[in-house]
Amino acid sequence: MIELGKIQNLKVVRKTEIGVYLNSEASNGEADILLPKSQVPPETEIGDIIEVFVYKDSEDRMIATVKNPKVTLGNLAVLSVVQITRIGAFLDWGLEKDLFLPFKQQVGEVVRGKSYLVGIYIDKSDRLCATMKVYDLLSCESPYSENSKAQGIIYRITEEYGAFVAVDNKYHGLIPHKEIYGSYNIGDTVDVRVKKIRPDGKLELSLRKQAFYQMEDDAQKIMNKLKLNGGSLHLSDKSSPESIKTELNMSKASFKRAVGRLLKEGAIKITDDGIQITWEMD
Repeated sequence: MIELGKIQNLKVVRKTEIGVYLNSEASNGEADILLPKSQVPPETEIGDIIEVFVYKDSEDRMIATVKNPKVTLGNLAVLSVVQITRIGAFLDWGLEKDLFLPFKQQVGEVVRGKSYLVGIYIDKSDRLCATMKVYDLLSCESPYSENSKAQGIIYRITEEYGAFVAVDNKYHGLIPHKEIYGSYNIGDTVDVRVKKIRPDGKLELSLRKQAFYQMEDDAQKIMNKLKLNGGSLHLSDKSSPESIKTELNMSKASFKRAVGRLLKEGAIKITDDGIQITWEMD
C-alpha cells in the first residue's frame, strides 16, 4: 500500500523517459507513481527497491521524491513561513512544493519569516496540509524528572491556563500564568525547568530556576535596577504584586527573598520610600 505523507520503500515497476514508476510490493491495483528522472539513483533497474517520500505535486498528482521532508505524517517540526496569501500561509518543508497551512489551522497571528511548530494531516481533498493545533500529537511519556532543564517552543497561549509548550517539540508542557514573567509569543523558543510532573505525565514548567538559585539572579536584577534609578526604588514588602512585576518582572515572593538577602549582606537599606543601595554587589 502506498501511504501519502510517509517515507516508505517502493518497488520500481517500469522505466520511462521522464523517470521511473513505483508501486508497493503488495500492490492491490493501486496506480503507479512517478519518481522524476532527476531523482532516480544511477543504474536503477526494474525490481529495485527505493526509499521515497510520497506527496502530491502542484497538479495534485501522487508523486515520489528521494528527498526527506522536514516533517512527515504523525510527526512534528518547526517550519518557517515563506508566504502568506488570502487562503492561508505556506511553509518551507524542504520540498519543491511548499506546505499549505490553512487559516483554520493557524493559532494566533502567523508572521512571514517566523517559524512555528506544526504537524501535518490529510484534508478532505486528500492533500497534505499543516496544522498548528498540535496538542493531540504530543506525548506524555517524557524522559524528564523534576528540576530538569529543558527547551521547548510555545504553540498556544491562553488567559485561563498560560503558555502551552512542546518540550523537545514532542512532549506536553505548560507554563502556568503565575510562572510567566515577561512577554512571550507563539513560536518563541524557551529554556525551562521542569517544576512538576503531573500524574498523567504532562510537565508543569517554569521559566525560573529553583528558588535558592534564582535568588542570586533576582538580587543582581534589583541591584542593577537600583543603579539605573539613581540608587533607590519605590518598592517594599508593602508594594502590590502588580507593581513589583511591572518594575522588576518578578513575583512579590521572589522580590522579598532577594531583598532579604541584600539586607543581610548590607547591600541595601530600607527607607520610608522603599529601598536604597548602600554598596554595589560584585
